[in-house]
Amino acid sequence: MATTIHPTAIVEPGALLGADCEVHAYAMVTKHCVLGDRVVVHPFALVGGDPQYLKFDRATATGVRVGAGSVIREHVTINRSIHAGKSTVVGENCFLMAASHVGHDCEVGNHVVFANAALLAGHVSVGDHTFLGGGAAVHQFCRIGDGVMVAGHAAITRDVPHFTMVAERDDVIGFNVVGLKRRGVPRAAIAELKAAFAAVYFTPGNIREVAAGLLAGGPFRSAEARRFLEFFAGGKRSFARARRAAGAEEGDGR
Repeated sequence: MATTIHPTAIVEPGALLGADCEVHAYAMVTKHCVLGDRVVVHPFALVGGDPQYLKFDRATATGVRVGAGSVIREHVTINRSIHAGKSTVVGENCFLMAASHVGHDCEVGNHVVFANAALLAGHVSVGDHTFLGGGAAVHQFCRIGDGVMVAGHAAITRDVPHFTMVAERDDVIGFNVVGLKRRGVPRAAIAELKAAFAAVYFTPGNIREVAAGLLAGGPFRSAEARRFLEFFAGGKRSFARARRAAGAEEGDGR
């Protein structure tokens, strides 16, 4: 099947579309954008619009990269980077539902789902297999880890560690256990994750230092537990905080 562009869709010169892409009526893909194979862009979506940044020079050559198999639904906006030669990135097999937004210089991983009206400010990173509920909003420069479930209407202003669930305002409410099981993570690794979670969040002291100490001398050997602990070494923002009973909960994740 050849790439299909509806007669009323707009693909600017300089945009690159992979094989079997579909650009529906009234959608727009601007120059310097790259769509991988089988990407679908639905009506009234805008891929590569100018960043919402007051100091931006519109003559700056920047773009958006969307990975193979991703679906961009109606009224989605993905803003291009503010840095010359750079791109805002959406990974492979992502599903961005209606009216969701990806701000400039975001990096969205693979197999990520945005429910309707989920919003990322600029410079946000989102890990693989993460789900953002409808109306969730993420502050600029935040990191959302792999396998995270963000509840609908959540307000995220801090970094959210891998494999957790977060709701309300930066409130970690447990692990995304269902999501871990669906991806075949062994029960022993999930048990280690829960223990690492409790050790990090409920040990007095600086959370970065606690996590670093557990990595260096703790009992955690599974790849998942170590990835969870390594998350706390990165970023510049503070971390979403946990409810006291969160480490014992099993959430209805995806």
